[in-house]
Amino acid sequence: MRVISGIRKGHKLVSPKNMEIRPTEDRVKESMFNILGKITDDTVVLDLFAGTGGIGIEFLSRGARKAYFVDKSKDAMELIKINISKTRFDDKAILIQKDAVSSISALEIKENYYDYIFIDPPYKEVDLFHKILKAISISKLINEKTIIIIEHDKELTLNEIYGKIIQTDHRKYGSKCMTYYKLNEVE
Repeated sequence: MRVISGIRKGHKLVSPKNMEIRPTEDRVKESMFNILGKITDDTVVLDLFAGTGGIGIEFLSRGARKAYFVDKSKDAMELIKINISKTRFDDKAILIQKDAVSSISALEIKENYYDYIFIDPPYKEVDLFHKILKAISISKLINEKTIIIIEHDKELTLNEIYGKIIQTDHRKYGSKCMTYYKLNEVE
């Protein structure tokens, strides 16, 4: 596991010792960032179910101003701390050890909105995907610029619309998928 682009390109990240934390594969990460395009220096990212912190760190390496890493697991938080320290992004990273759904209201007061929200819940917790998307759709975390990215198992079917957000793209990568949402402009 490594940073694939930007100012920390090639830096190796610490991987989990167990299968509880599942890092996003490099080829999936690369495809996602190709879809997103250039990351500007005023970008603020929210990495929910952050695991190793690899996605948030990739955003920081590509120029993001700040990344919030949320995970309820103590083991995940330890990995994220190590990886942020290894990549020297301590000044741009905010770590929150809390359940992702319950952290949404606290996160609303941290920033005006988030440019990107990456969500990668445990694949076996199917209801959690729907619950977090519904919660985000009615939150103040997003505006018309926000892109929400969900990594999930190809067997999971997500809704086209959750409240005020609508699916804009869907890509398959073997057994994984990435699904993208934005505010519904019709609303």
